[in-house]
Amino acid sequence: MWARQGSLFGLAEPAVDAAFANIERIELDGASWVEFAGGWLVGADSVFDELVASLPLRQRTDIKMYDRLVDEPRLSTWWRAGGNTPEPLAILGEIRMLLSERYGEGFDSIGFNLYRDGDDSVAWHGDRHRHAVTDPVVAIVSVGAPRPLRLRPRGGGASLSWRLGHGDLFVMGGACQHDWEHTIAKVRHAEPRLSITFRNA
Repeated sequence: MWARQGSLFGLAEPAVDAAFANIERIELDGASWVEFAGGWLVGADSVFDELVASLPLRQRTDIKMYDRLVDEPRLSTWWRAGGNTPEPLAILGEIRMLLSERYGEGFDSIGFNLYRDGDDSVAWHGDRHRHAVTDPVVAIVSVGAPRPLRLRPRGGGASLSWRLGHGDLFVMGGACQHDWEHTIAKVRHAEPRLSITFRNA
């Protein structure tokens, strides 16, 4: 198990702000936006512990980079609706329903990405399902220790940064996946963070 420092209300019974009372929208340009709600999920440490202990997280070894296959520097797994298996935790089903209602999206999949330490990362990218979905909404709930997520215009330019962890909600919408890129860069030291990503794909 990976050592981490918890948050003040991290071990409380998991619950979310169903009214989205403290969410803030940031317009990136005329077509793209993000929304951020700090500490949206109470009990985030409990959620982290239960998911890391129970999910079949694994490291992908088929990532193509510069014409060669490399190991992905994080652990991942997916849950998809439509089968007989419910969400890994009941609170995730509640979150999926609330996000679907707020954003008018039928979120049908949840991606789990575990960044174990400062060496785990993901390069600049836009989510791949932008090729199949027009202006997809991507919602991320971060549990575990905070880690910077950076966002920049596609192709380069000045970046924006949010430290996401301890139950923060971060949503990217409009043309964000088409016109902007995001990354979790390597850092000198970081405690574990689990990204819980809701998509309609």
